[in-house]
Amino acid sequence: MTALTKDKKLEYTEGVELAFLVLATAEIFAGSFVCVDANGYSQPGADTAGFIFEGVAIEHVDNSLGLDGAKSVVLRRRGLIKALFGTAISIANVGDNVFLVDDQTVDLTAHTTNDIFCGVIAGYIDTTHAWIDIEPAIRQADVATHIADASGAHAASAISIADAGLFTAQTEMEAALQEIYQHIISTKGIITIPMPTITDAGIALAAFADAEDPLPGFCVTAKGLGIRWNDHATPTAVGTKVMIPPDMDIAANAVVHILAAKVGATVGDATKFTVVAYNNEVAALYDADDDFGGDTDAMVGDADTKTVQHVTLTLALANLAAYPAALELTLQPKDGTLGTDDVIMLSQWIEYTRKLLTS
Repeated sequence: MTALTKDKKLEYTEGVELAFLVLATAEIFAGSFVCVDANGYSQPGADTAGFIFEGVAIEHVDNSLGLDGAKSVVLRRRGLIKALFGTAISIANVGDNVFLVDDQTVDLTAHTTNDIFCGVIAGYIDTTHAWIDIEPAIRQADVATHIADASGAHAASAISIADAGLFTAQTEMEAALQEIYQHIISTKGIITIPMPTITDAGIALAAFADAEDPLPGFCVTAKGLGIRWNDHATPTAVGTKVMIPPDMDIAANAVVHILAAKVGATVGDATKFTVVAYNNEVAALYDADDDFGGDTDAMVGDADTKTVQHVTLTLALANLAAYPAALELTLQPKDGTLGTDDVIMLSQWIEYTRKLLTS
C-alpha cells in the first residue's frame, strides 16, 4: 500500500445500523438480540460462552438452508431497547448491567451463567420490563469478551511482563504481584531511637567525665558521638521515646538493636544492656504499663580493641501496642556486667515487620 497523492472519497457510517453475516442454519427474528461467535458470524443471542453481543435485529433473516455468510442481517447498535427480564427487578436496579438469557430475554448477572454483557438498565417499566441502553455493550466489546472468557486468558497469570527495566525475573503479572506484595510485607521497617539526652531520673546529660561515677555522659570525638558509661557496678540508665509507626505489624516480634564499643582493661567484661520498655497507648494510664524489656546478649572480647559490637533484644509481640502509641525506653549497661571496662553506646534502633495498610 502507498500513501495518498490526491483526494479520496470519504466512505463512512454512523454505526447506528450495520449488517452482519449470518451463520449457516441460523434464523434471526426481527427484534431479537443478536451475537457473533468466535468466527464472527451472527446468530440468535444466547447465554453461551464465547458469544459477543452485537445489537438488535431490525429484520427477519432465515439462513437455515444457507452456508455461513450466505445472508446478512442488519442490526441496530444504539439506543434504548425495551427488554424482557427473566426474573423480577425493581427501580433500584436502574444503572445495573444486564446479560443475555436468550434472544429476547435479559437478566442480572446473578441469574446468568456466562454473563454475555448486552447493556445497562436505563429506565424501569415494571418488574419484568425495562429500557436498556445497549450502547455500553457495543462500545465495550472487549469487556464483554473478557466477561465471557472462561479460559482465564485475561487473568493476571496469563498477562506477560515486558519489564524493559529488568526489575524482576518474573514473566507474568500474577507472579510479579506476589513478588511485590511479599516484598512489602517481608521487608523490615526501622524506628531510629534518638540519642538520649536525660537519665531515667530526669537529669540532663553532660560531657562524659572520666570518674568512678554511675552517671553517663556524652562522648564526643572527631570520629564519633555516643553515650559513655564508666566502669561501675550499678550504672545509671538513660531515657528516650519513639513513636510506633502506622505500618508496624504488632502480630510479629520487634527487635531492639544496639551498636556499642568497650574501652579499658585488657580482659574485657561480658557487658549486656538492660532495656526497660513501656507503652504509652490510647485509653490506658500513661504510667500503668508493665515493663516488657529485658537484657541484650553479651558483648564479647577485649575492651582495648574498641571493636564496635552489635547486640539485640527481642520485644515480644504480645506486649506491643498498635499505632497511635509511643514506646518509652530506658537503656543502661546491665548491673554487674561493667566491672573493668567503659562502654560507649554509639547507635540504637528498633527493627519491625511491616504490614499492608488497607486504610
